[in-house]
Amino acid sequence: MSAAQQSTTRHQLGDPFPTLEILDPAAPHVFLKPTKQINDGSDVARFLVSKAYRDIGVFVLQLNRAMCPRKFKGDDGKDQIQTFLIGSEYETQPAESVRRLQQMLAKVEAFIDEAPPDQGPRRFGNISFRMWYQMLETRAPTLLKEHVSESVLRQSSGGSGEAATAEVELVAYLLGAFGSAQRLDYGTGHELSFLAFIGCLWKLGAFKDGNPNGDIERSIVLGVFEPYLRVVRRLILTYTLEPAGSHGVWGLDDHSFQPYIYGSAQLSRAISGTEAMPVEGSLFRGPKPPSIAKSEYVDEERKRYMYFSAVGFINDVKTGPFWEHSPMLFDISGIKDGWGKINKGMIKMFNAEVLSKFPVVQHFYFGSLFSWDRDPDATTPLGICSYGEPTHCLIIDAAATPA
Repeated sequence: MSAAQQSTTRHQLGDPFPTLEILDPAAPHVFLKPTKQINDGSDVARFLVSKAYRDIGVFVLQLNRAMCPRKFKGDDGKDQIQTFLIGSEYETQPAESVRRLQQMLAKVEAFIDEAPPDQGPRRFGNISFRMWYQMLETRAPTLLKEHVSESVLRQSSGGSGEAATAEVELVAYLLGAFGSAQRLDYGTGHELSFLAFIGCLWKLGAFKDGNPNGDIERSIVLGVFEPYLRVVRRLILTYTLEPAGSHGVWGLDDHSFQPYIYGSAQLSRAISGTEAMPVEGSLFRGPKPPSIAKSEYVDEERKRYMYFSAVGFINDVKTGPFWEHSPMLFDISGIKDGWGKINKGMIKMFNAEVLSKFPVVQHFYFGSLFSWDRDPDATTPLGICSYGEPTHCLIIDAAATPA
């Protein structure tokens, strides 16, 4: 049975910890140039029963669980806890595949020095971002050839007409991950595109050189996703990019969402390798949720924890009391059941506020790796609200708390 078949079978059998499939490199596969499919609010309901939605949900939960602290017995027989931090070996000594992506991101960031911001008066959206983006667009194929294994960038087979390649799909998601050159903005939809870029690489077997059992996922989050966020944050500061699809003061964050998922997982109660994600409790002697409102504490903990790193960036760009400019995060910090409860809530909120919102997912593109085809195991969304958006959805809510 191929790796892809194994993964699909696990998902169908209701495995509580499914992983994103890895395609069998020996099997024929027809790649497709990613295209836009979500054109109005009613299309969101169709997205929520697609294979792409299923795969996004599986991958987010896979990365999320990998970031949760682990408990084990030490040599002395006493309980030990392992945490996974920014700056740890998962970032500094990763697998070669992750190290090469780090180098790619460093080059992408260096483009900023070639496109200094325009000095003319402008509050938001510096027009020099278009120059930076044009560099990325022009150089993206070369970047992939330099930093992704040749075996991953393989040709289509078994199709008819002009064949697309894996590179065509990867380029589309990479370009979608760094904001809009037209609107001069950046938001959670662009962040979602970067997740799809990493997910495509996973499906193509790019991370097979990493250690299994969660280690390679930790390197992906800490060694690829967090450095990506650093590049994005510099882009936002350099070119004063506007928030895309933001809810303003009533949203979680103007630009990002996923660091709050993986960041709350980092701080949740430790689990064994066979346990489900905790739905309450916090890391023993770890930072407590209310501490995110203390800027001096955030400045220290942002060096280790993704949640605090994200909050720290908010503090970098906003002034005034935390409760005033970030009321939702402030309210969440008061949850009494700890980071496990916050993590569960973040998963559900990601489903509702990112994956189920037309302004966010309308710019997501679909190819063969993140497919618009209907998931044969999907159930129908329960209803559509007055804005044409589903009232609530499927896989992430169901899989976030496995039996």
